[in-house]
Amino acid sequence: MARFEDIMTEVVEFRRDLHREPELSGEEYNTSKKIQQKLDEYGIPYKTGYAETGVLGIIEGSKPGKTVGLRADIDALPIQEKADEDFKSEVDGKMHACGHDAHTAMLLGTARNLQARKDEIEGTVLLIFQPAEENSPTGGSQQMMDDGVFDEIEPDVLVAQHVWPGLPVGQFGVVAGPMMGNSDRFKITISGSGGHASMPHDTVDAIVAANQVINSVQTIVSRNANPFDPAVITFGKIEGGYRYNVIADEVTLEGTIRTQSNDMKDKVKQRFHDVVNGVAESMGASADIEYLDGYPATINTPKWAERVHETVINEYGEEAAPHVTPSLGGEDFGRFLLKYPGVYYWLGTSIGEGQKPLHDPNFRLNEDGLSYGVNMMTQVAIDVLNDLKEA
Repeated sequence: MARFEDIMTEVVEFRRDLHREPELSGEEYNTSKKIQQKLDEYGIPYKTGYAETGVLGIIEGSKPGKTVGLRADIDALPIQEKADEDFKSEVDGKMHACGHDAHTAMLLGTARNLQARKDEIEGTVLLIFQPAEENSPTGGSQQMMDDGVFDEIEPDVLVAQHVWPGLPVGQFGVVAGPMMGNSDRFKITISGSGGHASMPHDTVDAIVAANQVINSVQTIVSRNANPFDPAVITFGKIEGGYRYNVIADEVTLEGTIRTQSNDMKDKVKQRFHDVVNGVAESMGASADIEYLDGYPATINTPKWAERVHETVINEYGEEAAPHVTPSLGGEDFGRFLLKYPGVYYWLGTSIGEGQKPLHDPNFRLNEDGLSYGVNMMTQVAIDVLNDLKEA
């Protein structure tokens, strides 16, 4: 039987290898090959061809039973890494800034651990290596399902974990119900009429109109949204203008809308269109809105959230399961949970002072947390199958 210390040494090495050679959504071909090589090494059968680079590993326990699926995302982000790591990205403009390298390595470590503990497994464990999680609003989960990832073996429960820089090593975050938010995207093109900076009366200034749109849209959250039903509207990119003495005829605005409930999502979406069009028209301009419905909220099944909570306490004590507030970050795992019951939880990986958030070019994670992740996912899989047997 493989020693846990040996498993973790390999997990860290594999994570660093992926970190050096990140691949973006839809490009994870070498990552997929490396995953397959490890599964071959562990003697775990697998299938490929889901969302092109996705991999499905299959571990059959020593006794018959139900099926639990464990998911890890495998793609990186188009970010130039600035973190000072010995194993920093060697690919220009690409970085594992969201911890998917750690997710992949931990799922492989979990696979090796479960393979060594097959006598404890009553049922089947699916190892789901999912590409394109960062490719919102398309993602990779729906494409994997469309490609038949669960056609032969359907999971009774799905489980995923995500490294979380806001939690110290040794702590986990899980709540019943919404854990992550709806994440929509938009692009607004404000069209006016340009001209010379000295003659604004002959123009419709698209920059001024865009400014009014930005300010007015923020009132949707402050005056139309219930404060107890979260909503956030963020403008992340503004582009427009030619030079200092030219009044712009066109400005584009890009951003995101995050909500927790579907009712709030629908309300904010409608108000967004009304406000943008109304304000632009009042300024003598016009607005073209491209609105992309993104990932649905990741909503944990209460029963399985409680299962994870109990496993945390059993393994590490009450202090390892603090109360956490859900995030409005987007997560493609939410699409899996629209069809199957399951749970998504956070793994503490804070480095402490100087910790940068996910998606920051200086993002780093504390590798001491990876052993907690492997042990936790291993035990959760076993506990879920035991619960399913008794149901």
